[in-house]
Amino acid sequence: MTVELQALLQQAAQLHAQGHRAEAISMFQQLLAQRPEASEGWYELGYLLKAEGRYQEALDAFAAALERGVKRPEEVHLNRGVIYSDHLRRDDAAERELRAALTINPDYVPAQLNLGNLFEERGERAQALACYAKLIAREAVSDPVDQGLCLEALARSANLSCPQSLHDPLLAQLERAALSAARHGHVVRSNVLFALGHCYDKIGAYEQAFASYAKSNRCQLRFTGRRYDPVKARELTEAMIRAFPQRSEDTAQPTASGAAVPLFICGMYRSGSTLIEQVLAAHPEVTPGGEMDFLIRLAAERLAPFPASVAHQDTARDARFAEEYRAHVAGLFPQGLHGTYVTDKRPDNFLLIGFIKRLFPNAKIVHTTRNPLDNGLSVYLQHLVHDVAPYSSDLRDIGHYFGEYRRLMRHWQTLYPESIYSFDYDAFVRSPQSTLEGLFKFLDLPYDAQVLQFHTLKNTVKTASYWQVRKPLYGSASGRWRNYAKHLAPLRDALMAAGVNVELGQEGEQN
Repeated sequence: MTVELQALLQQAAQLHAQGHRAEAISMFQQLLAQRPEASEGWYELGYLLKAEGRYQEALDAFAAALERGVKRPEEVHLNRGVIYSDHLRRDDAAERELRAALTINPDYVPAQLNLGNLFEERGERAQALACYAKLIAREAVSDPVDQGLCLEALARSANLSCPQSLHDPLLAQLERAALSAARHGHVVRSNVLFALGHCYDKIGAYEQAFASYAKSNRCQLRFTGRRYDPVKARELTEAMIRAFPQRSEDTAQPTASGAAVPLFICGMYRSGSTLIEQVLAAHPEVTPGGEMDFLIRLAAERLAPFPASVAHQDTARDARFAEEYRAHVAGLFPQGLHGTYVTDKRPDNFLLIGFIKRLFPNAKIVHTTRNPLDNGLSVYLQHLVHDVAPYSSDLRDIGHYFGEYRRLMRHWQTLYPESIYSFDYDAFVRSPQSTLEGLFKFLDLPYDAQVLQFHTLKNTVKTASYWQVRKPLYGSASGRWRNYAKHLAPLRDALMAAGVNVELGQEGEQN
């Protein structure tokens, strides 16, 4: 690598660290126009384009790096695999890239772990366990990062194959792993502790389970330094209500005849959104789109400061963004969409309903709801990323956020009562067919009994619930909070302070 290129890499890295990715990308593009043989420059450009959400351009840059003999090509194949899997929904291509990485370097731990995760998302349990077993069996792993990833494999394997009793040696193995994971960072240790809690929960050892979950969440808080700010959460709710005080004018272009229209599924995390999307995916008129980040990324980056930037309706801008969204969705399905709807199941899109209704005035929104104590507990027992759910590691914070979510949803429901359907998870598990008949009536679709066979679908599910939706409908998650009732006073108190009726297990306001 020349001194010139090395200096440029350092300068671009500084720009990237400072959040100036666009400038860094421009620098690389200028250099590579002059020095197209600079393979490392192509790699860095691909990495930056990936971070900017410019996925096809990133794939092209990574391909150029491979063509020019980049060092450690297995890392490039890994990055390409992640783009195909996480962002473009092209799982076969992702598998080819991960296997290419392992062909180059059979000991490449990140590719082996990602391959296992890909199998999990596709519902291929045996193949996933086989991938993780190869990493768990590794003895001579010297690199600390790889050691941590091997512990991640143990955690994921334990989630797939839980012990049957307190005497199972897997529990002792996980306890030891939780101690050794401390030197590999909070993410690894948290994942091992969450897996340990999951195993204890499955055998009914709820005290040990809660202790493990609590340790993991404390680890999250201690090492990330991210704390939920209730004042900012309240201010965001108020800003949304100020920016969208009334119904938007219907000025958007109608969807082309025969084209699938977006159907938004949103609500609190862990409220059943993945389940209901999987149910809908079993209907011939619905294409499952999964969790799309387009609107969240748009609001956070191009429309910052949101929502103040969109307080006034701009018809031309909204039409442009709506078209960009449609193009983004079309790019995820190169073989084409089928049916009436394509789902966008990003739970925190509930924040953007006012904006969504500007872009797509005829959009329908399925709002997933659940018993507040069960919902809050499930958030606490799941390792959610603090970037999207900073409240998730503290029961009181979860309760406060739940109150803000309900306050904003009441506002949207007041503005768009005909467009928002609240789907009650607990009612669904008690009476599946009657609950679904109401949903399909809202969607103007005929009820199809086949949708209750959702667990037999061979699609890919990319959320924390991917194994739950591979099972027939079960009701054990309703009322789960009772197993942990003695620990939930902070959640209960925060919910009640927010006006949520927890005594009756309802999500309405207290009188």
